[in-house]
Formats: sequence, structure tokens, C-alpha cells
Amino acid sequence: MKPPGIRFVALLLLSAATVLLIPLRLPLTGAVVLATALFAVLRDPEPAARRRLGVLVGCVAILAVAPIHTDTSNLHFLTLGLPFLAVTLGPALVLGRTDPGVIRYRLWPRRFRWLDIFYVAVSIPLAWLAFEFYFKVASPEVPTHWVLPAQPDAEANWRLFIGINCVGIWDELFFVNTVFAVLRSLFPYRIANLGQAVVYTSVLTRMAFTGIGPFLIFPFALTQGAMFEESDNLLYVLLVHLIVDFFLVAGIFHHYYGTHLLPF
Repeated sequence: MKPPGIRFVALLLLSAATVLLIPLRLPLTGAVVLATALFAVLRDPEPAARRRLGVLVGCVAILAVAPIHTDTSNLHFLTLGLPFLAVTLGPALVLGRTDPGVIRYRLWPRRFRWLDIFYVAVSIPLAWLAFEFYFKVASPEVPTHWVLPAQPDAEANWRLFIGINCVGIWDELFFVNTVFAVLRSLFPYRIANLGQAVVYTSVLTRMAFTGIGPFLIFPFALTQGAMFEESDNLLYVLLVHLIVDFFLVAGIFHHYYGTHLLPF
């Protein structure tokens, strides 16, 4: 059944509000667009759609006020971790009661596919090439968004490593397992995947990935959504993201210390 037109309007407004509020940091304009998106959501004739899109509107509102940046202090782990936790657990708990099966934390694949293994394997050279180009050619200022001491410090390095990987795991639990899953229950695959890629790109651009970062993140988000759609589990998208994060951390260390080894 084709979704009603007002639902597409709601998604378009929600996507626009996400961009305005998170990477562009235009709170007044973004709030007006988000409120208009909520109005469009409430006009949807289906109660399930109102609930599910309403949850996503709430998530965007929370992320709009979250301190999304790369500080690795204990205070920031807490102040960023709480809203990140809220937008993953909140939708799962709310929709788990009213719309069971929309958000599924399915980690293990139900069947083996060589295509999934190929996708994970090819992510290794592609991630290395992407960061070599991104950090050394296109946007060499980006590694400085993560602050490290002049000399290698084990505690600072571990904080960076743990922080980046925790955020990477959260990325897939929220953007793919939550945003994409909710949108996929209401829209055709391509529309749902584009919607989640906008949210994915917006948050990571705000986090640190400036310069050409959005042009790298958006296609990556699309491929992660495609892999989740085909495999219907979190294992492969998490593996790929952790591989990407390994090269991200290595690139940051190389910028500061001249080595791709992890200096713990």
C-alpha cells in the first residue's frame, strides 16, 4: 500500500529539520521546521505512522540539544552518552510495547551469504583509501578535531579509542537499527534509506567530519542501510563500522605522532 502524501511531507520536513538543527546549528529555523514536521506527522491518517514518526521527531529534538563533539572527558562521556542512550533505548521501549517487531536487535545472521563476507572484506581497503584521501589530501584539518597531547599518553589514547568505537557502535544501533528500521516500516526501501542517511550524515558532520566529510558519510550510510536491509541483522554493519573506526583512530594517531600503530 502506497503511503499517503502527508507522510512523505512529514519525512521531508523531518529531514530538513535534522540538517538545520544539527550540522547547520540554526535553532530557530530548525525548530520551526521540526514543529511543522510534527504537525504533518499528526495529520497522518494511520495511528501507527503517527507513533513511529513522532518518536523520530522526539529523537531529532534530543540530538539537537545534545553536546555532539569529540571531547573525551568523563563529563562529556556522561553528557553525550545520556542523550545517545535515550534515543536508542527510548524508541525501542516505546515501540516495543505499541509496535512490536519494528525495532529488532537481531545480532546474528539467519543464513550465511558470501556477499555479506565480501562487503566486510572490501571495507578494509576502502576505509584505508578513504581516510588516506580525506585526512591527507582533501581535509587535512579534520584530525585536529580530536585533541591529543603532544606526546603519546596511554590514558588519552585509550579514551580516544574507546570513545570513537562506542560512538561507532551507537551509530549503527541508532541510525540503522532505529531510524532506518522505523522508516522502513512506513516507506519503500529507497525512501527509508535516504531518510536515515540524512540523519546519519547530519550527526557525524556535527561530530567532527567537516570538509568533504558529508560526501563520504552519505554513501557509507546508504551502503550500511542496504546491508541491513539484505542481511536483516546487526553483525555485518557493526563489523564494517568497527573496521572504519580502526582506520579513523589510526589516521588520527598518524597525524599527531607520525605512526599508524596504536600507541598504547
